[in-house]
Amino acid sequence: MSAISLRTESLCVGYRDRSVLENLTIGLPAGQSTAILGPNGCGKSTLLSALARLLAPSHGRVFLGDADIHKTKTRLLSRQLAILPQFPIAPEGILVGELVKRGRTPWRGLFSPWSATDTEICQKALIAVGMEGFAERPLSELSGGQRQRAWLALVLAQDTPLLLLDEPTSFLDLPHQIEVLRLLQNRNKNAGTTVVSVLHDLNLAGRFNDHIVLLGPDGLVTKGPPETVITPSNLKKAFDLDARVISDPVTNRPMVVPL
Repeated sequence: MSAISLRTESLCVGYRDRSVLENLTIGLPAGQSTAILGPNGCGKSTLLSALARLLAPSHGRVFLGDADIHKTKTRLLSRQLAILPQFPIAPEGILVGELVKRGRTPWRGLFSPWSATDTEICQKALIAVGMEGFAERPLSELSGGQRQRAWLALVLAQDTPLLLLDEPTSFLDLPHQIEVLRLLQNRNKNAGTTVVSVLHDLNLAGRFNDHIVLLGPDGLVTKGPPETVITPSNLKKAFDLDARVISDPVTNRPMVVPL
């Protein structure tokens, strides 16, 4: 599976008459793990939606590799990127296993029979998120954290070279947050999958990602490796937060200590 990049060119995007992001030009490196950070309301989820072609820009373009995503056929696009939205919706009564099977849709024709390969990929996805014993359970009966992991299994079953995830650690306690982020990190390092996640925890974002896009109330603050992005001056610009940044004793990555 070849790594794939995303980039925006003079992107302007918003809702109706309200502009959220203006003239944004950024590149998300192929084969790396990127975290999108920023305060509430700064446009993190809006940016992710635009990157996934869920939201059309009023101006500018989004490129997947060298192709404009708005000129890319839907089936091809769905074989290249998978998205986990912030509030996914499932049909009432659906079982976990049935949900995960939906991840195989882009790879199957209208009359294609279900294959052993499809079964294997879905099973591996469930195992990866620790949900292999829940395939016959209704999604509605699970806890918030279990549902989040089931949705993540669906995204993994889609088996794309690019993953876009909007707050993938929502509803998870700290051990499971680390488990999910480590899973995504391993997927990135071992399979070369390009991973882009909207996150809130600055320290976990810095620990598990190679690249950071930091947004503030006025748009892009900066982008780059965690060491150059997570600094006291940048945190002040983005969050109006007074903080000290020290070295994480486990990873030597930047760690934020609010003052």
